[in-house]
This record gives sequence, structure tokens and C-alpha cells, in this order.
Amino acid sequence: MIVLKTVEELKKMRTAGRISQRALRLAGEAVEPGVTTLELDSVVRKYIEEQGATPSFLGYGGFPASACSSVNNVVVHGIPSEKQVLKQGDIVSIDVGACFEGFHGDNAWTFPCGDISDEAKRLLDTTRDSLFEGIKAARAGNKVGDIGFAVQRYAELRSYSVVRDFTGHGVGAKLHEAPNVPNYGTPGKGATLMPGMAIAIEPMINMGTYRVKVLRDKWTTVTADGKLSAHFEHTVAITPDGPVILTLPD
Repeated sequence: MIVLKTVEELKKMRTAGRISQRALRLAGEAVEPGVTTLELDSVVRKYIEEQGATPSFLGYGGFPASACSSVNNVVVHGIPSEKQVLKQGDIVSIDVGACFEGFHGDNAWTFPCGDISDEAKRLLDTTRDSLFEGIKAARAGNKVGDIGFAVQRYAELRSYSVVRDFTGHGVGAKLHEAPNVPNYGTPGKGATLMPGMAIAIEPMINMGTYRVKVLRDKWTTVTADGKLSAHFEHTVAITPDGPVILTLPD
């Protein structure tokens, strides 16, 4: 069931979104050679808790950390570790959620570690821009399929592939709510977007095949061919005046 949010609930989500966004940016600023993904996780948890919020991911479904840190060919759900030491040329996708007064904000970004290859830069640029193409389509009266089509078309025209096994989702009092928001689709198909909806739009774009596999820890998801993947995400409110991104700074 799709839950529509009141104005007051969206205000709480905006606060949660700002907190999760700032925690994500602080972690991104800490990305450099020699830093471990566990250290990035500590940055996220410390900031969120200092703001009187809680990390949405910590303990969620048994996840053991406050953020997902996914390096290079890891698509999503990388578990932070003191053994995962970032090196020059890596790309690291950090996914952060914060819960404030019972409502969540969810966002992700892929950061370069030092100088990265031109092909990695193109992947990051395309994935980020595909997110904003999807957000443009998140207008009241449109369908969920319009969002997915916008993302898919942008990425595939640039010879990248779109992950099918994981999607965006509704966000609110629960971290994951209806509807699912795939990053592929057919225009005019799927749930109708209505004012009061809040959704996470989160393209996961691969350099090679769209196929992925989940490792033995049951969380870490990697590209099937070992090629790079990038992940960008914003939480977006559907309003009568167009999409409003809730995970932005003041």
C-alpha cells in the first residue's frame, strides 16, 4: 500500500534527509587512499547520532553497519570493514539513511578516491545524470515507469547497463515502502505518482553486464563480470508543483 505523507510528515523527512545528506558528504570528504571503509562508517554514525537521529541501516534486516560502502565492482550493500583499505583510483559508493522523529531520509553517492580513470569518471557522470533524468520525470500524474524509462534511456544511450535486481522504493515511516521504483521501465506503466508520495530514486549503473551476484555474506552484491558499478540516490517528494529533493543541504 502506498502511504501519502502530510505536510508535517514531509517536514520531518526533510530534516531526516538533510541529516543523511550531510553524513554522506562528510563520509565522501573522508574518502582518500589509506582510509578504511569502517572509518567511513564511523564518520556516518557519529554525525547522525550527534544530530539526535539514528542510522536507518544499522541492524536493518541484520545489516551490521550504519552505511553501505561499495567499492569498484560492488554494486550495493558493501559491508564496511577495517580490512577494506581504499587505494588511489578506486570508486566508492556510500549509501546512508537517517531516521528523525520516526521518518527516514535515504541517499547515496559514488566518490572518487584520488585520481580515477577517464572511464570511471564517465561512469560516475552518467549515473549521476541519469538520477536527475529520473527526478525530472517524478511529477504528479506520471507513472513509475516514466521514471525508470528516463533513467534507462539515458544510461543505455551511453552504452551502460541498468541493474534489474535492485530498485528504488517508497520512503517514509519505513525505510522501504511501496511502490518499487525500478531504474528501467515503460512510459505510462506502473503506479501513478501522487502528491504526498515520497520515493527514493537510485540508479545502479554498470560498465558491463547488468547482471549481479550476491556474495556469501548475503549482503555484498557485485557485478557478474567484475566491471565497475556506480550508485547515486536522492529521496524525492511528489508535490503539485513538481518533484522536491528532500536529501539536499539547506
